Amino acid sequence: MSSDPVRVGVLSLHNSKETKAICNAVEDLGHEPVWLREENAAVSVEDGDVSVEPAVDVIANRLLLSNTDQPAELLGLAATFERIRPMLNEPNAVLASIHKFATAATLADWNIRVPDALLALSNDRLNEGRERFGDVGVYKTAIGTHGGGTWKVDLTERVNPKVGNRQAFLQKLIDRDDEKHRDLRVYVVGDEIVGSMYRYAPEGDWRTNVALGGAVEDATDDMPEEAADTALYAAEVMGLDYAGVDLVEGYDGWYVLEVNPTAGFKGLFEATGTSPAPYIAKHAIETVGGEVDEAAVERVAATLDDSRPSCAPAPKPSTTEQPDIGYIEEVVVTGTSGSTQALAKSDTGATRTSIDTQLAAEIGAGPIKSMTRVKSGSVKGGKARPVVDLVIGIGGNQHTVTASVEDRGHMEYPLLLGRDILTDYRVDVRRRADTDEAERGEAGEILEEEE
Repeated sequence: MSSDPVRVGVLSLHNSKETKAICNAVEDLGHEPVWLREENAAVSVEDGDVSVEPAVDVIANRLLLSNTDQPAELLGLAATFERIRPMLNEPNAVLASIHKFATAATLADWNIRVPDALLALSNDRLNEGRERFGDVGVYKTAIGTHGGGTWKVDLTERVNPKVGNRQAFLQKLIDRDDEKHRDLRVYVVGDEIVGSMYRYAPEGDWRTNVALGGAVEDATDDMPEEAADTALYAAEVMGLDYAGVDLVEGYDGWYVLEVNPTAGFKGLFEATGTSPAPYIAKHAIETVGGEVDEAAVERVAATLDDSRPSCAPAPKPSTTEQPDIGYIEEVVVTGTSGSTQALAKSDTGATRTSIDTQLAAEIGAGPIKSMTRVKSGSVKGGKARPVVDLVIGIGGNQHTVTASVEDRGHMEYPLLLGRDILTDYRVDVRRRADTDEAERGEAGEILEEEE
């Protein structure tokens, strides 16, 4: 063991709380964090010598592949660093884990129980096999995050093998319907369980994701031994150094739903009072022979320090302008059973995108399982509206959003684009996809649609 400080690189191009917490934990444990990101990272080959800038001894991979349109670019970047320095959560393991069906196939091949599932590349083959899942099943995009791209569907109706440009598959619904729907998130680092929590679906929904409003409860001390053993084995089989393993209990035992290589810390800390960050830092430090005080790990784990770390590089002024989007824009909207082109109006005053009831039904955006309270200029305190997941394509970009559903039959446009999409664009109010520039009396319509 070496007593010298270890330089731990955290490879992350985004500003997540988890990345900050890991960097801060490395420093709190007496070692040197290095945040590898766009502003400072480089790899150099010169006269046969390969070097990483800034210099690091080991790297913790926190690249978010499920949130990008170009995952292969990030995988290549991670692979470049991994060929030069030891890496936690190596890119090959992360690739298999972010693809939910690849995860299921891998685990099943190692005799780990997963729900029955079917991925088919053709529409006919997928629908030929849907009857074996019963009248109601789960429909998922193979890559997704925060519960987006996951639907509970009526399998008496046809579904598509793709949602937008993402592969989708069918999965058996595992549900003990005598209890409120919940699952179990187990956070594994190395060969130990840092903590676990039950996640309960919010009212009106069946998905348990904390990002969607799911409630959490500490399960660390009383989770069944079968679930704990299964979670540890699943992380090992997937080749991950740290992961959030999601399990659900059926009448015949525990099933693994997903193995998430970039699972969030917020819900787990809320439920257990334990942060995974120092455990990940410890694992990275010890991977290259560094020393860590166990008491210090427990002390640091009692807080979730996601403040800006001292190693954060100074941000460079952005030279990349946001793409323009028109006041009226032609988009492609996709649900579980189809997609179509539609005119959408941009409204920066709306928090959430909304879709007309009839259009939602046409593309299979649903079924409606949750409600959201939406502010309205005409209704004091807002009103409850159903919400559904859908995919909206604008130019070459795909956006998976949870949109509110309302009767927009009396309005000019069946879609309203809210800030959940518009934050990625600059709205050009002069640009319209429709050619009719006549006065439409839209002042009143805008007032009616503010949300």
